[in-house]
Amino acid sequence: MSLFFLNLAIRFCLEMTVLVAVGMWGWHQADGWMRWVIAIGVPMMLSVIWGVFNVPGDPSRSGEAPVVVPGIVRLLIEAAFFIFGSWALMSLGYRAFGGAFIVIVVVHYLVSFNRILWLLKIGQ
Repeated sequence: MSLFFLNLAIRFCLEMTVLVAVGMWGWHQADGWMRWVIAIGVPMMLSVIWGVFNVPGDPSRSGEAPVVVPGIVRLLIEAAFFIFGSWALMSLGYRAFGGAFIVIVVVHYLVSFNRILWLLKIGQ
């Protein structure tokens, strides 16, 4: 297995961790039927944003971009997504896990520096 595919697998796990963390966070924000709406709705909304706003030809994605955005905008979306996930974990009392999660995200982006440079170049 190449390092590229390993890095993509790690990225997928990070993305899924955010969706689960935000769903858990949403569950604790309300009672009754509203907790279901938040626990399912917020992760779904994040998934839509993640999947729709893309840079065409992104090597870590399908290459398709339903809504084309500059590279810097995509990086900001990704940063907000992962920071929200880390914050959700910390607000649930999983401070060490939330901190470790954000460290893993930073390491992932350091390993993906070629993609970061490509995204920043695309935005110009």
